[in-house]
Amino acid sequence: MTIASPSVSVKFPSIDHYVPAPEAPEELDYAELAIIDLAKLSTPSGKAELAAQVRDAMRQQGFFYVINHGYTPAQTERMFDVANVAFANVTDEEKQKYNGKMLETGSYQGYKLRQYWHIDAGVHDQVENYNVNRDVTKKEHPEALRALLPEIREFAKQSHFNVLHPILRLLAIGMELPEETFVNIHGYDAVGETYVRFMKYYPRSAEEEAQTNNVWLKGHTDFGSITILHSQPVAALQILSPDGKWRWIRHIPNALVINAGDALEYLSGGFYRGTIHRVVQPPPSQQGYTRLGLFYFVMPDDNVKLAPYLSPVNPVWVDRKFKDEDAPSMEVHRKGRTSAYGKSVLKKTDEKVEEEVINGVVIRHYN
Repeated sequence: MTIASPSVSVKFPSIDHYVPAPEAPEELDYAELAIIDLAKLSTPSGKAELAAQVRDAMRQQGFFYVINHGYTPAQTERMFDVANVAFANVTDEEKQKYNGKMLETGSYQGYKLRQYWHIDAGVHDQVENYNVNRDVTKKEHPEALRALLPEIREFAKQSHFNVLHPILRLLAIGMELPEETFVNIHGYDAVGETYVRFMKYYPRSAEEEAQTNNVWLKGHTDFGSITILHSQPVAALQILSPDGKWRWIRHIPNALVINAGDALEYLSGGFYRGTIHRVVQPPPSQQGYTRLGLFYFVMPDDNVKLAPYLSPVNPVWVDRKFKDEDAPSMEVHRKGRTSAYGKSVLKKTDEKVEEEVINGVVIRHYN
């Protein structure tokens, strides 16, 4: 299914415009990532070319860019304005009313308030999330967002059908699996927790930066299958490259940044790996600005058992996380990871790695 992009001529509710930081002029050590042009899907040869590119990008770096994804720069800019409403136009009192209470519920729907996650040395985060299930009717929303729900719904549909499903097909082709293998377990109307996330980082004090070595979120892997991030200009996201070095993600206007999560690693039997990434203090030119994020976090349907699909190209899963018969459902996996993240007491295994065990699976965090 492909949906038409919403027209910019549609009359939207009037909201304030979010002005991001200027792009960083510093010479940073950027990761060299593949750029996947979805316009090439229109021909069989183009699809075959993209499948090889996506396979190689996901196996070698675990991150890649997507262009020609269906949203114009104006539409993307509008969605960043919508995202900012969740933080700038909702009082702290109302945010408390829509607190997601992840520890109790194992669900990210609603707000993740500031200082909920422990980062290091007693320092907690300075980031707010507002998470909306792709079915925007599942929960009530703050008053300022209610008139914007049709736009959020269309953004979810666009992300799901015009970005996610094409990428899942290319990933399946890369494993020599039937094209719809992963699409069939990522239903738009199925029971699950795929959601739109608005995320806003606020500047931290010099003391907090010193105590955490300028790390805002420790190195980690996402626990879903695919994460879709709209590129924005504040440099802070880094990936752990194959050579063991942390490298910055470059901003490409109106591009998407795609990465794999643990669920895809489990389903592919290690053919694709959950990608280690972190968030750090921006370079000097951008310190003092807020950093607004626009995401589509993707998870398989709740009832999917996270056991690997057999494929002609599957390698031996040398660091297999569990036996097939012990594979958790996506629901069990996401609830365990959601309730534990930033709340567990982590065990140091060496100077750079800390671990926790959730539902019998070892989860690593990287300093």
